[in-house]
Amino acid sequence: MPAKKKAAETGSGVKKVKTIGVLTSGGDSPGMNAAIRAVVRKALSNGLKVKGIKKGYQGLLQEEIIDMERHSVSEIIGLGGTILGTARCAEFRTEEGVKKAADICRKHGIDGIVVIGGDGSYRGAQKLSHEGINTIGLPGTIDLDIACTDYTIGFDTAINTAMQAIDKVRDTSSSHERCSIIEVMGRNAGYIALWCGVANGAEDILLPEKYDYNEQTIINHIIENRKNGKKHHIIINAEGIGHSTSMARRIEAATGMETRATILGYMQRGGSPTCKDRYYASIMGSMAADLLTEGKTNRVVAYKGGQFIDFDIDEALAMEKQIPEYEYEMSKIL
Repeated sequence: MPAKKKAAETGSGVKKVKTIGVLTSGGDSPGMNAAIRAVVRKALSNGLKVKGIKKGYQGLLQEEIIDMERHSVSEIIGLGGTILGTARCAEFRTEEGVKKAADICRKHGIDGIVVIGGDGSYRGAQKLSHEGINTIGLPGTIDLDIACTDYTIGFDTAINTAMQAIDKVRDTSSSHERCSIIEVMGRNAGYIALWCGVANGAEDILLPEKYDYNEQTIINHIIENRKNGKKHHIIINAEGIGHSTSMARRIEAATGMETRATILGYMQRGGSPTCKDRYYASIMGSMAADLLTEGKTNRVVAYKGGQFIDFDIDEALAMEKQIPEYEYEMSKIL
């Protein structure tokens, strides 16, 4: 097991785990299948039984539970999405829903669960842990918005997918001497927009954490660039700001420059994961299986400061994450 900067604390009475479940929750992200594969094969190697839970917490409440063996995860490491499926579940957000889920786990002999998802999924894992089910969370989201980790499963694939698409839009934007507003995903976080804005050489990058909603600044930038001979203009707009189509109409009216909006949408959540997403997800999945084998609970696996480590879920959820100021200032200059 990779070295951990912070040891997982179990307190008194370590519970022996014999059977674990694995589920994916919330939005899907490339690399989830690699994590599932690693959880299954490492847990089996550790002498545990593994059950797959379909459709996240919703599937748990509906008892959509299957046995998993090594062959169950053959040939899936390169697949996008999640073979277990995912869904959002309002019932699980209730106290009664959590208790029901814990009872179902016990009914099926499940002592521990690996939950692959974002902050919302972590909160669900935290509640299950309080009901006596050992839980380990893995950061599965393209948004990179989980504070305890520098890497989330799927982010690398998503930014590469978006980068390639933006390159293509830039080509046609240049041909037509057009302003293009390209909206990328990320929910309320601007990490995808920041990375793609720098990597694609965008003229303006709009981040939810930093944008002051003063469109006149953008309009002035376009007019100034045109005076200096710039024929086209690329604006990367984060999903958390949105309204790209109406923004395009206003900018065109103010500048006289043909302006079009392109919303990349869910294509960023699909596709075959990159090598980094496959590799990192595999390490994280393996660590999750090891932590459950050791009887640990209420933990999340993270990548921090160049190391794979684990945190208490309570501690992880209390952390805050901000766009690095140096990187933001650099993006404006470049």
